[in-house]
Amino acid sequence: MEPTVTTRTLPWKPPPAVDVEALPVGRWWDAVRAAPIVGERALKALGDETGAVIQDMYGTLYWLVAVGSIERNWQLRGVRLLTELADESTYLGVPPVSWTTGPKSHWRVPLGPNRYLTHPWRLREALAEADRAEYGPMPEGRQLCYRCQLPTDEPIPVDVEARTNGVGQIIYACPTHAPLYPTGQQPRILTSAPASEPEGRR
Repeated sequence: MEPTVTTRTLPWKPPPAVDVEALPVGRWWDAVRAAPIVGERALKALGDETGAVIQDMYGTLYWLVAVGSIERNWQLRGVRLLTELADESTYLGVPPVSWTTGPKSHWRVPLGPNRYLTHPWRLREALAEADRAEYGPMPEGRQLCYRCQLPTDEPIPVDVEARTNGVGQIIYACPTHAPLYPTGQQPRILTSAPASEPEGRR
């Protein structure tokens, strides 16, 4: 049964239980998108402080935040701030309220009048903690991605290349190509953070 009663007090109408609907960012909410490896750790850190969360078919997580509350770049790897732009519209695929399980896009944390927006700075703190735990300290300056050979502002360590002097050279990737690194190593292997630490436009 469609849980319309639980969303009656929301300032916008979620899509009916038919399919995902592209809704404009910046009208009722802005959104924060996080890659799975960072998003999962941040979601656990937030606990009961999280608002509603959408998870797409690739495991990417999306939090809804108040319009205008995330105007600056957070400079976190694998994190994107989705806001209304002056020269183009930004849309977020929103699933029906009744879709609360995968594998399709669904509400990982169900939407309701008591669980809706997430506090933006609490979310940033959780994502920043997850960034440090998964990827280690942010290196100074831009780094070249091993695959596309383009400089990236979000360098993710994927491997260490042995040198004759015994000092390893860290190999970096951009967020798009980091999951494609052939060894399949997890970035946390290259950091001092133990695994037991708290875990589109049109």
